[in-house]
Amino acid sequence: MKYFIASVVYIVMYAFLLALHSLIRWFVLASLLLGVYRGWRGWKGKQYYTLFDNRVRIVAAMFAHIQLVLGLCLYGISPIVSYFWQHTADAVQIRGIRFFGMEHITMMVVAIMLITIGSIKAKRKTTDEAKFKAMAIWFSIALFVIFVSVPWSFSPLTARPNFRSFF
Repeated sequence: MKYFIASVVYIVMYAFLLALHSLIRWFVLASLLLGVYRGWRGWKGKQYYTLFDNRVRIVAAMFAHIQLVLGLCLYGISPIVSYFWQHTADAVQIRGIRFFGMEHITMMVVAIMLITIGSIKAKRKTTDEAKFKAMAIWFSIALFVIFVSVPWSFSPLTARPNFRSFF
């Protein structure tokens, strides 16, 4: 009986984290898109770096880091990843398993690093133009990495639903 309860708790926890991870990606994308837009607009338009721009930078980095923590939790309990590590020689030949066991996490960690570097560089720059330039370039590269590494519903490589239900 206690193994049954533990299994149910595991399944519910995994499903909840997966749905939350799926939801938070939209906040990451929205805040990052806004950061990219504000960065390019401010840089090319020679605008002042305002408190709002600074908050956009902070919020984009915050959502990215929350998503990273959720993703790492999922990575630790995912049955797909577990299979990948138990059968690595065979699993690397299977696209969907290799994607979640190796590719997705690697690219997303790289993307979070790019966002973090861009955020820190923008924070430390002394001129408005330099702040916007750092935000625009680093956030744009991170957004590209994220876009190609998310398992979109339309992806020919590894498709997953764009929205997951909590129930």
